[in-house]
Amino acid sequence: MAFGTTSAAYQQSTGAAYPFTKMNFVVSIGDSGSGAAFTEITGLDANVDVVEFRQGNSSSLAPVKIPGLVKHGNITMKYGVTTASDFRNWIAACIDSQRGPIPRTDILIELIDTVSAAPKQMVDSVSASAEGGMMWTLTGAWVTKYSGVDLNSMQSEVAIETIEIAYEELTTIPMPTAAAAAAE
Repeated sequence: MAFGTTSAAYQQSTGAAYPFTKMNFVVSIGDSGSGAAFTEITGLDANVDVVEFRQGNSSSLAPVKIPGLVKHGNITMKYGVTTASDFRNWIAACIDSQRGPIPRTDILIELIDTVSAAPKQMVDSVSASAEGGMMWTLTGAWVTKYSGVDLNSMQSEVAIETIEIAYEELTTIPMPTAAAAAAE
């Protein structure tokens, strides 16, 4: 079997391709596409409020449930400390104690399909270099919490910082495979 192909036996027995692994992803922040080498992202979620409504003259004693507001939790992102100035400047502007306008931006998280497009080198953008996978766009994002590095002279570990990000909208976009793009 050639590298990067899905096992024909797996596809025939299940009718599906391998599921994505969560270990390869790329994050781009803002129009410049700056970011950092993130090691972990948690908290991607959306909840739809349920609004219960019942008319006074309804023959049913049960209310009708209709969708209400869509709410998003904050995400937590962990990354190795870098000198990526655009990224660090954005964090600093968000947490500055001299309140100015909050620098909201969009964040793109791209999950790499390692079965069909395993990266052989560092990837700056999945959409430019790989096929398949998933993308999430966080609209109107800004840093709500920053946690600096825990320093310890007796440990040989990567210096990890953590940020918590609030955002207004979450869009999930499946990335097309080469086969799907050719069919269009």
